[in-house]
This record gives sequence, structure tokens and C-alpha cells, in this order.
Amino acid sequence: MKPRQTEVSIPLQPPGRGPTPDAGPDGQPRDYVLWSLFNVLLGYALAYLGCLCFPALVFSIKARDCKVLGDLEGAQRYGTRAKMLNIVCSVIMVLAVALVITAIITTVMSSRT
Repeated sequence: MKPRQTEVSIPLQPPGRGPTPDAGPDGQPRDYVLWSLFNVLLGYALAYLGCLCFPALVFSIKARDCKVLGDLEGAQRYGTRAKMLNIVCSVIMVLAVALVITAIITTVMSSRT
């Protein structure tokens, strides 16, 4: 009877280096497609501001395509741009909602007097 050989595992990354901060749970770069789509749809619901969010959606789709093709650097680059544009679009949407609420409250208060 031969003795069993032990399996040797070699880490793919040097110790101390985890996945990148923009990586998902499986170590792949994120693409933010759902966030981009939500911003576009919400933007069109609020005074047709959705066209401002299309670049984020385009970069998100490019990041997903690069990830599928195995270009992780390109996916990370496009994902970072999509994230930045989604943050800008989300801030614009929050400001638009605040402006609409302020306009409604002002109109209601002025009609009572």
C-alpha cells in the first residue's frame, strides 16, 4: 500500500494582498449595471434627467463585457468610471427629489394663505 500524497496549495496572490476594493465577493471587478439602470429609470421619472445617467450605463455595460472576455484591468477601469458617474447621478437625483418636495410644500403653504 502506497502512502497518500498531500495536496499542496499555492496562493495566487502574495500574502497580505486581498481582492481589490472594487471587487465583488468572488474577486471579480464590479460593473454596477443595476445601479446605472435604476438611475436612468429614476431620472426619466423625474423631469427627464435620465439622459444624464446614460454614460454610467454605457460604462457599466462595457465593464461587464470586459469581465466576460477576461480583461479584468479593463473591467476594473470601466467599473470605476461607472461607479463615479453613478455617484454623480445619484446626487443629482437626490437634489431633484429635494427640489420637487420643496416646490410642493411651498405651493401647498402658499395656497393655504
